[in-house]
Amino acid sequence: MLKLITFAAVAVTLSLGAIGNAVAADGAALFQAKTCWSCHGKDAKTPIMPMYPKLAGQNADYAFNQMKDIKSGARNNGQTAAMKGVMGLVNEDEMRAIADWLNTL
Repeated sequence: MLKLITFAAVAVTLSLGAIGNAVAADGAALFQAKTCWSCHGKDAKTPIMPMYPKLAGQNADYAFNQMKDIKSGARNNGQTAAMKGVMGLVNEDEMRAIADWLNTL
């Protein structure tokens, strides 16, 4: 019985890890789920305020590094105060997936 419970626990853990990786790979879904769209627009081209950047077509490495710098506090100018809280919701794999997706728009 203990072996069966251990096996089930390992199977569930592996399944959840696979789901997490699949979600991280889908930048479009993450852009929606992490609320990026609420300021930058559902299409990443029409931000709600003119001062917010259009993200569609942005270079993936640039976008990724900007997100990392905002999250770490290395970038602390412009609208970064508003972004800091949101970036707490996103890990580096998710940042990369979002940045890669934005680059394709």
